[in-house]
Amino acid sequence: MNKTTGSLQARNTNIKLARRSSVIPFQKLPTPQLPPRKSGVYSSVAAMVSAMRPTAPVNCLRPEVIANISKWFVQNFPGEVMFAVKTNPDPRVLRTISRAGIKRFDVASLAEIVTVANNVPNAKMYFMHPVKNREAIFAAYFTYGIRDFSLDSHEELQKILEVTNHADDLNLYVRLSMASDKAAYSLAGKFGVKLEQASSLLMATRKASRKLGLCFHVGSQCLNPQAYDDAIQIVVDLLTQTDVRLDVLDVGGGFPSVYPSMTPPPLMDYMQAIKDSLAKQPMLSGCEVMCEPGRALVAEGGSVVVRVELRKGNMLYINDGTYGSLFDAGIPNFTYPVKAIRPAGEMSSELMEFGFYGPTCDSMDTMKGPFYLPADINEGDWIEIGQLGAYGATMRTNFNGFYSDTTVEVGDKPLLSIFGVN
Repeated sequence: MNKTTGSLQARNTNIKLARRSSVIPFQKLPTPQLPPRKSGVYSSVAAMVSAMRPTAPVNCLRPEVIANISKWFVQNFPGEVMFAVKTNPDPRVLRTISRAGIKRFDVASLAEIVTVANNVPNAKMYFMHPVKNREAIFAAYFTYGIRDFSLDSHEELQKILEVTNHADDLNLYVRLSMASDKAAYSLAGKFGVKLEQASSLLMATRKASRKLGLCFHVGSQCLNPQAYDDAIQIVVDLLTQTDVRLDVLDVGGGFPSVYPSMTPPPLMDYMQAIKDSLAKQPMLSGCEVMCEPGRALVAEGGSVVVRVELRKGNMLYINDGTYGSLFDAGIPNFTYPVKAIRPAGEMSSELMEFGFYGPTCDSMDTMKGPFYLPADINEGDWIEIGQLGAYGATMRTNFNGFYSDTTVEVGDKPLLSIFGVN
């Protein structure tokens, strides 16, 4: 090695050392402490927030509230009560409802069937989705022992008969399309045979059934008990025309909960309307009567706690939204009861109207409200949003990666109760 080469190597080494010493070493940031998955029992929502300081949404269940409403339905409905699983299939909810005395479950899919079977072993399940695939029918009948199926077409009737090898122990329910202007959501468009086409389907189903049932749905969040009397009268008119013997009448769901913008009559008014309607129809005196409450049983038994990530005027960016637990607060524009939580200090007593933006990149992730919250609410505060025990956690998606499966039990009262506002 000559002198020049040695000098170049020494210089390059010095440059490398200098560059290396000037590099700021990478420091790994601490991992955010996410709330534990599906765990915890707390005396109140405020106690949970104070203890957990959750950075992701937390679903709060009130099993005692759900149990009390379930017992009320069992005691006051003039027939058998089955829970509409779609509203909240959480295993704890299913077990709570079963312990409260409801042993019948309205299932809409094979996944719901499996969930109920695994958590309520002695449950009697009714496959009340009017359109089912053959694999689900086969598993329901041969694996899970389900004998009760709904339908709204000759094609679906034929499908059920073919899959079950024309079994002679089927209880089949013809779903009627029932238009109603007395509910927040009409369910008359997608399912249900039209009245002018119902006679032939009813007679064909009678021949294939051990027990023949008729079912209908007056619409979700029904705000007028008269809707049930109207529907029962339509059933009687149809039976009179067809001269078909009916074994079971299922008056469906639609029983409401209470929201800030929707205060229905007392639930007892719905029970009385159904009792009075049945009493004046001798043709139905020998029928078993059932109902399918969902929202009314579980809505006030659940809430979600969200965190404010940013405030712009009267719009709050929160970490849950219409792609999460708050679908109904979007386009349907349901307003929910809300309560601000700030463990570290007091909040203003002045209330303002706010809207919410959800966490996703979609501008449709918007909830107009209005939601009434303290005027000084800001980033880092938490909000409990009530009445989400129905169609809250069950409708969440993983869009944009925003998803939380954390659920805790709390012991305080719901933000609103249908038993406390009438």
